[in-house]
Order: sequence, then C-alpha cells, then structure tokens
Amino acid sequence: MTAQQETTDVLTRLTAEDVAIWLDDISRDRLATGNLADLVAAWHVRGVTSNPTIFSHAMAKGAAYDDQIADLAVRGVGVDEAARALTTYDIRWACDVLRPVFDASNGVDGRVSIEVDPRIARDTAKTIAEARALWWMVDRPNLFIKIPATVQGLPAITTCLAEGISVNVTLIFALDRYEQVIEAYLAGLEKSDRADLSGIASVASFFVSRVDTEVDRRLDAIGTDAARALRGQAAIANARLAYELFEQKFAGPRWQALSDRGARVQRPLWASTSTKDPAYPDTMYVTDLVAPHTVNTMPEGTLRAMADHGVLRGNTIAGTYDAARKVFADLEALGVSYADVVAVLEEEGVTKFADSWHELLTTIGDQMASDGKPADGR
Repeated sequence: MTAQQETTDVLTRLTAEDVAIWLDDISRDRLATGNLADLVAAWHVRGVTSNPTIFSHAMAKGAAYDDQIADLAVRGVGVDEAARALTTYDIRWACDVLRPVFDASNGVDGRVSIEVDPRIARDTAKTIAEARALWWMVDRPNLFIKIPATVQGLPAITTCLAEGISVNVTLIFALDRYEQVIEAYLAGLEKSDRADLSGIASVASFFVSRVDTEVDRRLDAIGTDAARALRGQAAIANARLAYELFEQKFAGPRWQALSDRGARVQRPLWASTSTKDPAYPDTMYVTDLVAPHTVNTMPEGTLRAMADHGVLRGNTIAGTYDAARKVFADLEALGVSYADVVAVLEEEGVTKFADSWHELLTTIGDQMASDGKPADGR
C-alpha cells in the first residue's frame, strides 16, 4: 500500500460508515490551484461549507481577488454588492467542481454552502429576500443557502424550503432549537406544492467545539475535581443527544407521508470540529461522532489529522444517550446552566459572523478604493 493510500484509508472507512466528509473552507486560491478538486478526487471530500469568517480570511491575503475587485471598482459597485459578487463567484465555481459528486450521489452530496448576510440574522423578511437573491445569483442545483437558526430564522427556513431553495441551517447549539429546526424543515416540505420533494434538500449544522470551549471555561472557574472531570465532555454529549432527536423525528407517519413524496432526511452536520484545547485529541469531534446519515465538515487541518492518525471505532453514537444525559445532569448539579450556555453561544455566533462580515466589507472597500490593489500597496 502506498503512503497516499495509507493516508486516505481512514477517510475511506469513515465514508463507508455513511459519514459525508465536507471541507469547512473555500478560497479563490484553493479553487484556482486545483486544490479543492484534488481533495475531492483523493481525500473523499464530498461537500464544501463557507462562512463570513472564511471569506474574510481568504480576501485579506494574496492577490487572487484583485482583478475582480478592480473591475467592480471601475463599475462603481457598492461594497455590499461587491461582496455578493465576489463570494458567489467562488461558490459557483466550487459548485461546478462538486457537480460530479452531486450527480453521482443523486443529489445527496456535492453541496456547497453560502451564508446570508449575518447582520440580518434577526430579520425574517430580509433573510428570505437575501436567500432568494443568493439562490438566483449562484444558480446551481447543488447550492445550499445557510440560514442561522435564530428564532427569526426559523420561519425563513420554512419559506425558503417551500419555495424549493435548499437550506443549510447553521449556528445550532441547543437541543430545543434543533427540534424547532427539524419542525421548520418538515413544515417547509409540507407547504411545498411539488409532487416530488426529492429536489429539496437540507442539513442542520450543529456546532460542536464551541460548546466545550464555553462549558470548560465555566468548569475551570469552579475549579473542583468534579468540575475538572467533566471538561471536554459537553460538546460530544450535546451532539449525540441531537442525533437521538434526529432518529426520533425522522420516523413515524408524518415523516413517512413526506418520504412517500420523495423527501430526504435533513442530515445532522457536525460543524466547528477543530479542537480548540490542545489537551484534547485533534480528531475527537470526528471519531466520537460517527453515525449513519451524518455530515462532518472539517477544516483542512482536521481532515489531514484524521487521515494521518484518526482511529475509527464504528458507530460511536449508538447506545450513548443515557451517558450523554448524565453529563448534563452532572453539569447542572455543579451550577453550569445548559440553557445559559447555549443562549450565550448563539448570541456570540451571530455576533462573530457579523464582525467577520464587517471585516470582509472593510477589506473589499479598501481594495476598491485603491483600484483593486491591496491596501498595503503590493
């Protein structure tokens, strides 16, 4: 067996467990150099996710976007519309790279996600309008529009799905909110006037590592042995209980009626899967969340770590639900409030993405002001 075969063997087996590997990154350089195509061909990447932070980082360095920015500047395009033009260009290109995967999987994978402007996460009408605009601008069947799972985002999700817009529901932290997301998905399918629902797809992006970051911070403040013993357990327990909800909701007569019309399950997608604490194994949010009908979207570093030394143990979610519930009971007993943790995380998530979007607009505006040249004059 060659070194390349050894490297990707774990990814082959992960895919065989019905875990779809998606890349949590995109950039014009990655597309232009063929790197994304290589990851699809040799590293089992079957989808791509993006977010405002990823785009902000991509456009803050290098010259890949300079020519398009210069053209936009000459045309006098506003910064907001320039951002849409730049990001949808990359997403459209990525959709074309992933199109063979989309076709071969009958539309299950090969998906590429772009997020609505995070500044409107609390505005239902604007979210719907933005989703429609992005869907039209990219104009690819394997697109996902990312809509945050805020209270205001839920009716937008239902409306978009009913109109045939496929949705990646993002920034899910709480189990009760996840249940509402599933309800929004089912309602959207039920409101659709399509006889065949197979062309409408959705994933639910359940964030993982950020839960441990917030819970561990609170446990460290408590400082007892009992608190230290619970470090690094909350995120995986939370995701496992989300999978239990997935199993419960996509069963029974209501789901069967939609399935009979060709509807697909809304797969759980594990997001934020790079470990933030160096004390934790760098593959734990992959190896400990293996189950059928799931997606794991990884930064390239996590993908390569998984290929290099990830250890698979089969389905690592089945049979864990009681233990997961005990984790949260123990946390509550120590005074760590689950409800407060997830509320803080949702607010922080929306704020961080909005901040990244502002950074992106600033970067684009500076470069447009200098006729498409980077602000430092390179």
